[in-house]
Amino acid sequence: QVQLVESGGGLVQPGGSLRLTCAASEDISNIKSMNWFRQRTGQGNQREMVASIDSDDNRKYRDSVKGRFTISRDPASNTPVLQMNRLKSMDTGVYYCNIEAIRERIGGTYIPKYYWGQGTQVTVSS
Repeated sequence: QVQLVESGGGLVQPGGSLRLTCAASEDISNIKSMNWFRQRTGQGNQREMVASIDSDDNRKYRDSVKGRFTISRDPASNTPVLQMNRLKSMDTGVYYCNIEAIRERIGGTYIPKYYWGQGTQVTVSS
């Protein structure tokens, strides 16, 4: 079973920056998208998508992070990277690396397989 491990989290003051990376225990083939989710403090168990990059390099961002966060692909490891700038206290939470791959193609669609990391804590506080 492929394991994903996030790193780069920590404590930062408001306005600061962090860079999150994601390492995979082995290569993942047929990747459809790479994503970062977060579970914000006080929001229960709900995970929200923060940023996404697909196989065509199309990027999507949550409205609250647009202009501050940038998702990219590490070409060496083929895993996602999240550059977070101008961090706010509302960004505090556990950040998860997620990769969606194709488990099986069926006609014009496919059955997905999802890989998740264990999460890394990001705390924005003065």
